Amino acid sequence: MRFLFVGDSMTIGRAGDFTWRYRMWQHLNRAFGGPYKIVGPRSTLYDPSADAADSHDYADPAFPAKARAHLAGWGEGWCHMAPLIGDAVRAGKADVLLVSLGLIDLGFYTDPEQTDVNVRAFLAAARAANPHVAAVLLPVIPNVRAENEPAFADQCARFNELLAKTVADLDTAASPLLLAPSPSPYDLPTDSYAGPPPSPAGEHRIAEA
Repeated sequence: MRFLFVGDSMTIGRAGDFTWRYRMWQHLNRAFGGPYKIVGPRSTLYDPSADAADSHDYADPAFPAKARAHLAGWGEGWCHMAPLIGDAVRAGKADVLLVSLGLIDLGFYTDPEQTDVNVRAFLAAARAANPHVAAVLLPVIPNVRAENEPAFADQCARFNELLAKTVADLDTAASPLLLAPSPSPYDLPTDSYAGPPPSPAGEHRIAEA
């Protein structure tokens, strides 16, 4: 089984973070009964001081290089990943996509309807690379902006509705899609920092979901 993490700032993480990818790696080691590999074209963290994704400073230096692979980027969303996912699936021979995207799209790039169009383009490209690829998709989770801006909260809720419909429409036995539950409970003061990236507690919540 070959897993590919796909995401934005919450998934790539910053220099000094553990990341929820690390928490999932721990879970796979404890609970998964078969051999697996984590794949992806990237492996670094985002370094705010350099404004570049060039850091290898994971909070646990024992997190092995072979488990750090991902396709995630600071400030990147569905619109950025849709053109990249086909090559990443093909190169990594990915079987399962673990996807956390959407908040950045709604915050900076696209409305819910266009974001959903990009979700469908992403899935089509992934399936073109591997017709049997499976995907677990996380909805947009609670966030500071939605808590403070009712209009943005409505945008998040609308996209989550569209995402659920897309997963239901496109799920097949040959290429199954699963909508993960939103992390619950998810307490913003303890589970996240001021922006989207999760705190260590939030990393566990996302991996659990």
